[in-house]
Amino acid sequence: MEFKPKIDLKVWDLQIEKEILKKWEKEWKELYGFNLKTNKKIFVIDTPPPYPGPFWHIGAAVSYAFQDIVARAFRMLGFEVLFPIGIDRNGIPVEWYVEKYEGISIWDFPREEFVKKCSTILDNYTQKMLNIMKRLLISGDFENVYFTDSEEYRILTQATFIEAWKKGLIYEAERPTIICPRCRTPIAHNEVEHKQFLGTLYYIKFEVEGREVIIATTRPELLAACKLVIYNPSDERYKWLKGKKAKVPLFDFEVPIMERNEANPEFGTGLVMICSYGDLTDVRILRELKIKPTILIDQNGKFKLKGFEGLSVKEAREKVIEMLKEKGLIVKEEKIQQSIPVHDKCKNPVEIITMKEYYLKQLEFLDDLRKIADQIKWHPEHHKQKLLDWINSVITDWPISRRRYYGTEIPLWKCKKCGFIYVPKPGRYYRPWKEKLEIECPKCKSKEWEGETRIFDTWFDSSVSVLLITKYLKDKEFFEKTFLNGIKLRPQGYDIVRTWLYYSLLRVFQLTGRKAFEHVLIHGMGLDEKGRKMSKSLGNVIYPEEILENYGADPLRLWVAMECTVGSDYRISKEKIKGTIKFLTKLLNITRFISQFPIVEKAKLQPSDRWILAELMNLKQKVLKYYEDMDFHLAAQSLYKFAWDIFASHYLELIKCRALLNGFSEEEAKSAWFACHYCLKEILKLLAPIIPATTDFLYRKIYGKSVHLEEFGSVEKEFLDKSLLEIGKKLMEFNSRIWNEKRSKGLSLKTSIKTEIPEELKDFEKDLKAMHKIK
Repeated sequence: MEFKPKIDLKVWDLQIEKEILKKWEKEWKELYGFNLKTNKKIFVIDTPPPYPGPFWHIGAAVSYAFQDIVARAFRMLGFEVLFPIGIDRNGIPVEWYVEKYEGISIWDFPREEFVKKCSTILDNYTQKMLNIMKRLLISGDFENVYFTDSEEYRILTQATFIEAWKKGLIYEAERPTIICPRCRTPIAHNEVEHKQFLGTLYYIKFEVEGREVIIATTRPELLAACKLVIYNPSDERYKWLKGKKAKVPLFDFEVPIMERNEANPEFGTGLVMICSYGDLTDVRILRELKIKPTILIDQNGKFKLKGFEGLSVKEAREKVIEMLKEKGLIVKEEKIQQSIPVHDKCKNPVEIITMKEYYLKQLEFLDDLRKIADQIKWHPEHHKQKLLDWINSVITDWPISRRRYYGTEIPLWKCKKCGFIYVPKPGRYYRPWKEKLEIECPKCKSKEWEGETRIFDTWFDSSVSVLLITKYLKDKEFFEKTFLNGIKLRPQGYDIVRTWLYYSLLRVFQLTGRKAFEHVLIHGMGLDEKGRKMSKSLGNVIYPEEILENYGADPLRLWVAMECTVGSDYRISKEKIKGTIKFLTKLLNITRFISQFPIVEKAKLQPSDRWILAELMNLKQKVLKYYEDMDFHLAAQSLYKFAWDIFASHYLELIKCRALLNGFSEEEAKSAWFACHYCLKEILKLLAPIIPATTDFLYRKIYGKSVHLEEFGSVEKEFLDKSLLEIGKKLMEFNSRIWNEKRSKGLSLKTSIKTEIPEELKDFEKDLKAMHKIK
């Protein structure tokens, strides 16, 4: 019998991926299309829609490989998988790209012209991002990509707003609001980060009944808005001040002095001025005491105080310091490290001013969200605490209106005469800032309306992504099968637990009364080899195109699965990614070797073959559990070890002579052929979610169909003989001893050797003698 391999390649090559991608283009619907009429359980993945930009960080791209591994695994576990692809094209980051790369400012252009510029530049970025996703071998629905700035998405966002309005969940109120002066818009509490800056603590003279007291502050520009001076009740130094008033320097008005626990005796002098508004503590204290604020700063971050009009916060601070110094009112200056609140998008310091904005109620839903957090299966479990910590920190309702351009418009009109708010019917996309309302005010009969100019916070859009993909309010049958009866997964980074995940759980519960997801999969952040965050300033950014062009998607995906523990940060190494090609080449050569043997449906199994099938079923049992738990890391580690260290190194060497009919009968060979093909099929199927192109290339070559049309199937109990696993350990120990002995004597592994085969391995004697050339 002539044995000839069916595969010519001996070294893994990028051409494998290119060849397979061409086949997938023709077969996409058959391989990855979603079938609503299925009898299978439905598994829905609410894939994070990324912001499209001129460059895509390798860590962000890698996160989609995580999600694709889960999608492919669950298809092969027997689920019908809805795996949409979306692009987030709303919000401030989009506007920044236009400002930065077009060299223009949002405020220098008419609204409609700027919106058009955003849309045009986004189209270019979007196509580039989608091409990278395809090249990453992502198996999502590229035929129905959704955009958050599409008319369809914005209709849904506005419809959910109208629904929430009717339920009494949205209201307009004038209250202290965090604003970003750089972006000229209100922001929510969870859009605030704290950054360390080197600042100055100024020790300033106040006056109390003719006596001098010193108060230290980092915000002297807010002196004119000082409303209260406090000290800690335990601070004996200031007991004499209780009930008295302090005269504020420069502005010569008096404010009360009180004992409050918020004052830290160890900071500065222990005396603290409470202003409107220095921070959220000031907001809380003044609200509690019902003290009317004095607002010095407008929404653009400019001072409106007489004598300071138009100055930035920094300029006003410099002017106040200069005035204090001229009057000898600064005792000393001290450099300190400050934790300053900044906008998480642009990293500029934020301010707190009183503004009239729209709010979505959230405080009354916090207990519901805590219960939902406990009902969700977390991967890994410890990340649940991040959500609970955020829920426990929420102290105000969510300000959802933004004073920007590129986003979904708030669908409201106000009567110019009486202030009546008109809320339209859901079902179409409204742009009140440019649409004239041709109806009579039901309250005062006026026909003069003012369309709302504000847009929604981008998270108000993104938070309903799971409702969009399950066709909420659009297709009752689809929604019932996917959302109401499907298993829903949210995969995402831990950095947006407090935003995207939190808001999704809140909004979906408010709209449907249900939890948004049964599972949440949290991934870590991609760092450089030294464990640093990638940034242009450090020069350590890696772009996905570079990896894909030089090494390929399967090496990247295999490295991802092997290296990245679910939920933890990971260090990206080009050398390690390149190193995984060795395994792909090994897999190629394993397949090449086995491809020369006939595919046998049945055989009388020899001991060596029964052993490897027991090892295989033991592996499969573990890997199926790992995939069900979405732990692709442990799945990859187990498969790698089995394929290389057990199957290739021990089993194939053990049966090589028998499979090639060297001193063995055809009946004995058939057993090896059966086991070889059986194991190869299982290895390729189990590896398919991780390295989809290579496994599909090999499976098609040998078995004539796509591996992605297969299911894992169940563990064959008849092969799972656990007693053989212990014997297998001794078998591999014996092999290693013989190899080491030959190497220590400087002998070739093909050299004959005289040794005794242990009694417990007598069943393997014939294979062992042929393998090691034992006399």
